[in-house]
Amino acid sequence: MAVGPLGQIHISVRDLDAAVTFYRDVLGVPFLYAHPGMAFFQSGDVRLYLGQPESSSFVSHPLLYFTADDLDAEHARLIAAGVSGDGPPHLVHRDDTGELWMASFRDPEGNPFVLMHQRGIVRPAG
Repeated sequence: MAVGPLGQIHISVRDLDAAVTFYRDVLGVPFLYAHPGMAFFQSGDVRLYLGQPESSSFVSHPLLYFTADDLDAEHARLIAAGVSGDGPPHLVHRDDTGELWMASFRDPEGNPFVLMHQRGIVRPAG
């Protein structure tokens, strides 16, 4: 690879306080710090930067994929918390190593995000 791994993703928001509350308190992404018009979170090795863009040329349209250890439970928790979902978890791909399941949602700004979970194939004994 010529460049290093992904370090930060920008997510455009209009209401920074509401976005911070959602990502920190509802999704549980660890909050790092804030500056006027900006807030930063740590999601694994990638930092999420919520910001109010200086101009329309800086408006971002990311699609975030978060991993979930228990996709069904996390989906139920977010729906119960009032998060807008696009349907129940569903199978996206299956091969010899397992199944990839996903469920999609929207944050309060309307930005989409997806929860994903890799499930192993259970093979019959014998």
